[in-house]
Amino acid sequence: MSGVAAALPGKDWRDLRKRLLSAALLGPAALACIWLGAAAWTAAVALAVAILAWEWVHLCGLRTRALPGAAVPLAVLAAGGLAVAGEGRLAVLVLLLGFLVAWLVAARAPTEKPPAWLAVGVLYIGLAGIALIELRHDNAAGQANVLFLFLVVWASDSGAYLAGRAFGGPKLAPAISPGKTWSGAAGGLVAAMLAGLAVAAAMAPGPAGRVLAVAAYLGVATQAGDLLESAIKRHFHVKDTSSLIPGHGGLLDRLDGVLAAAPAAALLALFVGYGVVLWR
Repeated sequence: MSGVAAALPGKDWRDLRKRLLSAALLGPAALACIWLGAAAWTAAVALAVAILAWEWVHLCGLRTRALPGAAVPLAVLAAGGLAVAGEGRLAVLVLLLGFLVAWLVAARAPTEKPPAWLAVGVLYIGLAGIALIELRHDNAAGQANVLFLFLVVWASDSGAYLAGRAFGGPKLAPAISPGKTWSGAAGGLVAAMLAGLAVAAAMAPGPAGRVLAVAAYLGVATQAGDLLESAIKRHFHVKDTSSLIPGHGGLLDRLDGVLAAAPAAALLALFVGYGVVLWR
């Protein structure tokens, strides 16, 4: 990578070391939990959801220790518990009720932000949490599906970053995220598809065309999630969602692609059926 940076002195690679450091810390931990089984993965998701809810509530200028801020973690963790118990539909219903309760409670409290923003956090974080739990609790295909999801998301993020910095060019959505380019989007999509082929070949070989289509679908969802997170930070006028990861922002910053790609993967899993890998 240093050779690429040296060959392109006009490009800004200053945050590459921070990205590699966070990947080295978070990546192996996530992969280990996926590999160890549904129980370990559920514990990891519960911890991540709690942190994400805390970051969201603080973005809204509130605290999680009292209402209305407490409504967000309470709703998403309750829904997660139902998902663990195999009650996925009821979990989604609890999220919808939590959304309404958070909105109503926030509307009665003296807050600087519109109450709808606090309520949106229930769905934004909760749907992804339920999706990640449901995907891994499929004993026959859960491990392969969640590994496929995460490696495609990581490849998409990395490919977009490297291609965007190396080639630059026209901006993808300058009003939302001035740093993102069409070359980065293309690089992310190609990287996601290549990663999908590699994971499928290693875990459960399937038709190459379908593998590429599913990886592209998740890659597009990942980039949409990245843009959504940029729009959210622009709305709240912040650079990072928190300072939880020194020099590299918060967990919402790191999991923006996953928050969008996980529900997309869960919808596909519902379509293909229980016990079947996403690309079959």
